Parts: sequence; structure tokens; C-alpha cells
Amino acid sequence: MSANSRVTVATHALTWMAMVCPQRSDGIVTSDQIAVSVNTNPVVIRRILGSLRDAGLVVSQRGQGAGWRLARTPDSITLRDVYLAVEPEPLIALHAAPPNQECPVGRGIPPVLQKAYGRAHESMTAELATVTVADVLKETIA
Repeated sequence: MSANSRVTVATHALTWMAMVCPQRSDGIVTSDQIAVSVNTNPVVIRRILGSLRDAGLVVSQRGQGAGWRLARTPDSITLRDVYLAVEPEPLIALHAAPPNQECPVGRGIPPVLQKAYGRAHESMTAELATVTVADVLKETIA
């Protein structure tokens, strides 16, 4: 299994937008422009931007001058916001198929792991809530 990089790509895109959009009169950038910085296909960027749009973090503009802009200020977008926007699946999943219910471990382990995984998720999202896109930009270009 490989690690998921959606949060990293989304954070990169938002941080780049936070740097570039204020320099443009319309505040609009394209997925092609973002993709150059991320070094990935613009389709990947558009998919991620779609999730960020659904979460209210970016806005898309159609027609002439089409592109994307931040929907909120960089200091009001936390990494928790980004994570929740692009990660629909839990951090750690339980069994894909139910374990053997005749086995005491198979029967008893799901609720135990669910509690532990829930605490881990809460800890991680609490930490992500302490860092904003503005913080990332500031430290990145320092």
C-alpha cells in the first residue's frame, strides 16, 4: 500500500494560490498553472479543487477568465479543513469483511479498534487545526 498524498497536494495547491492570487487583479489561477508547481497532471489538480470547492475553500469561475480562487483568507483555512475536504475515508479502516463472529477476538476486536482509531483521528485533526495555509506559506517561503 502506498501513502495517500491528497492532503499534501491540496495543501500545496492552496499555499501556491495564497501566494499567487493576491498578485493578480482578478485573483484567478488555472489548474494548469497550479499543476506546474505541484508537478502533476492538471486533471489531478481539478479533482482536488473540486473537493475543496465542495468544502467551501475555493471558488471556480467559468467562461472567459475561467479558473480558481480562494474562497476564504489563507489564515482562516486550517490543515484540518483541507484534510476533511479531501479525505472521505477514515484514517484507519476496520476489516474490509466482518471477522469471524465465532472467534472471541474476531467478535470483540472491532469496537476496541474503533475507539482507538477514533481517538487517533481526533488527535490528528486537532493538531491539523493548529496550522493554517498562511502558516504553511510563511514557513515555506521564509
